[in-house]
Amino acid sequence: MSQQPLTIALSKGRILDDTLPLFEEAGIVPAEDIKKSRKLIFDTNHDHIKLVVIRATDVPTYVEYGAADMGVAGKDVLMEASASGQTNSLYEPLDLNIATCRLMTAALKGAKQPEGRIKVASKFVSLTKRYFAEQGRQADIIKLYGGMELAPIMGLADLIVDIVDTGNTLKANGLEERDLIAPISSRLVVGKAAMKMKHQQIQPIIEKLSAAVDRRR
Repeated sequence: MSQQPLTIALSKGRILDDTLPLFEEAGIVPAEDIKKSRKLIFDTNHDHIKLVVIRATDVPTYVEYGAADMGVAGKDVLMEASASGQTNSLYEPLDLNIATCRLMTAALKGAKQPEGRIKVASKFVSLTKRYFAEQGRQADIIKLYGGMELAPIMGLADLIVDIVDTGNTLKANGLEERDLIAPISSRLVVGKAAMKMKHQQIQPIIEKLSAAVDRRR
């Protein structure tokens, strides 16, 4: 019996570098070198499995709407999608334990926070709004797409909410870590409709990836 086609959405960038070896351990290998190609859709060593390589922030959307059956995305992206009302149609069956980092608040070193309303710069607008509401703090959220460290230096914001790996970029710009919002790693996500319709094909992939993650611990 021929298998139904399966599409897996992978996040570009650092996550992709960590994802490809893990998928290879689970027996899914792209038919060509993804990193050397400008293509966005790739065949694999399985006739029925295709990989699409897209922006990390788009992975939940592709899986949510069924354009991809499964995907790999950072927990930060999934939390932002959830806070903005997306991802009701996603399962998150597996922490792949790759591309690990932390979602933190940060401010200028030694800077005191204002008593009342604060200004916070982040690309994670919905998540940041939810976090400060849960803290009981009134916050104006300023959306930036990059270079977060500049916002406190230039007086645009009191705090930033951003992904921190080593913390060296913060230190180099005179900032310090403040509060941990969440530890971050990349997760496997599956569309609820896909899980229902293609369960017999998807479940073995989850199990193989899970075994590969366990072997690395």
